[in-house]
Amino acid sequence: MCGICGELRFDGRPADLTAIGLMTGRLRSRGPDHGGSYSDGVLGFGHRRLSIIDLSEKSNQPLVDQELGLALVFNGTIYNYRELRRDLQQRGYHFFSHGDSEVILKAWREWGRDCLPRLHGMFAFAVWDMREKTLFMARDRFGIKPFYWSRDGARLRFASSLPALLAGGGVDKSIDPVALHFQFTLHGVVPAPRTILNGVRKLEPATWFQVDARGRESTGRYWKLDATRPDQPLSEQEWVDATHEALRSAVRKRNDIADVPVGVLLSGGLDSSLLVALLAELGKEDLHTFSIGFEDQPEETGNEFEYSDQVVARYRPSHHRFLVPNAEVLKRLPQAVDAMAEPMFGQDAVAFYLLSEQVSKQIKVVQSGQGADEVFGGYFWYQRIMEDREGDCADRLRKTYFDRDHAEYLRMVQAAFRGDDYTGDYVRQRLNEPGADECIDAVLRLDATTLIVDDPVKRVDNMTMAWGLEARVPFLDHELVELAARCPPDIKFQSGGKHLLKRVARGIVPDAVIDRPKGYFPMPALKYVRGEFLEFMRDILDSRACRERGLYERSYVDMLLSAPEMHHTRIQGSKLWQLALLEFWLQRNVDASEPTP
Repeated sequence: MCGICGELRFDGRPADLTAIGLMTGRLRSRGPDHGGSYSDGVLGFGHRRLSIIDLSEKSNQPLVDQELGLALVFNGTIYNYRELRRDLQQRGYHFFSHGDSEVILKAWREWGRDCLPRLHGMFAFAVWDMREKTLFMARDRFGIKPFYWSRDGARLRFASSLPALLAGGGVDKSIDPVALHFQFTLHGVVPAPRTILNGVRKLEPATWFQVDARGRESTGRYWKLDATRPDQPLSEQEWVDATHEALRSAVRKRNDIADVPVGVLLSGGLDSSLLVALLAELGKEDLHTFSIGFEDQPEETGNEFEYSDQVVARYRPSHHRFLVPNAEVLKRLPQAVDAMAEPMFGQDAVAFYLLSEQVSKQIKVVQSGQGADEVFGGYFWYQRIMEDREGDCADRLRKTYFDRDHAEYLRMVQAAFRGDDYTGDYVRQRLNEPGADECIDAVLRLDATTLIVDDPVKRVDNMTMAWGLEARVPFLDHELVELAARCPPDIKFQSGGKHLLKRVARGIVPDAVIDRPKGYFPMPALKYVRGEFLEFMRDILDSRACRERGLYERSYVDMLLSAPEMHHTRIQGSKLWQLALLEFWLQRNVDASEPTP
């Protein structure tokens, strides 16, 4: 796991090594073990390394193979790199390192862009072909690893985070009105290729992007998720057995492909508890698990220790439990916002930030349960969508999922940012794409391939990598997701959703964990906004910077400030927190960056 960046010039000038140094420096937390750079005239690379596989200096990056005429910067993990390495050795390739990075170089030389479907893992990388003077970039199927880029007439730059691009300077930092609509409709999700800033884009998941030294570009998609029924129907037990085997395989790969110990983030929910159980089933010894909790509010308990403790009692891992007071949350919140590559509304971002800080003192790699709800149907709104028979699929998703209807959005923003119902149009187009048998199949496909990318997956990547901690997400193993996407809804949504996982877990996870109501990472202070947290948000929204930015109508802001606990989204997020968070992120990550030339 690492931080990558680079620049390709189109005007014949040498790559700006000063800018690359600034971007690399901004990525230091993603790779505290080594920093390196490479230049080849118009091309420059920067890299920060977190050593997980092949801890020797031979796998330091940028990785250069003069014999093949290629240079690489890579962030992620290729779980089948050993098999690919053997294949490539049989084809005559010689290796100078023992890691997964070099496998990508050889695979690119052997198969070109056709190497991408062969890569099993999470990745964002760039390969420079010294002979052809072309830069090839790609991102994994679910966008687990980030890839941001900016371009003007003279050059293209890329980096693992948006703030790193800003550190290099010369980026248009104006607000993208379309992205703003997404931001406040899909609770912080801005689907690729857009970001909140006009001058920054992100590579879409399952996509490659190639540019040459003259600025000519091409792009393409190498994978799509099929959400149709298989030709040969399976019984419920066959679906359960197939899920058990696929998940066991995904967990095994994410444990075994590392030269350092791998732990588990144990929330107390079904998903992370199942990871612990499966690792025990696989014979994993000396497992480290980690849980975090916060202060209670009258409406909500701030931890799930009641459930995680039962898993610990059954499997006896080396468990680490952290309880964080609200005062610490508020004090550390600015640091968590600084770690966000994009503004994130999820209330558990600061929780993951604080948990990752503690975990990183013990271990460098963890498995985490993100993706299980989106892939296996765990959220309450899926059931409502299936039961709803009014309107088309997009209308049914809107009624249960959107944070704001378009009319409310128009009341929230000032005139300069009002426009069409961009989110509604986008969602309708995506849900109508072929390859999904039923509305709920299309919704789950959209969630797994798009919405999850820029909500929980990005949040976990950003918050763990802020402390040089690698998070692996076995529920987003593409073979497991492909299997689950084809399962009939009448099986998938039995027992209130996640039926397949509940069946797999029965007997190896405590019944109380399996049968509990669906929980959400508890962060009560950012949901029921009062006291110091309310004053904190009021100060942000009343600040001169906020008023001069001119995003929000003051009447809307005043309405939220007057009764913050009365204004929640359809999935129980705080609307006040959303406005305050975006403004706070802009102040800390955009206003404080280098001025636009």
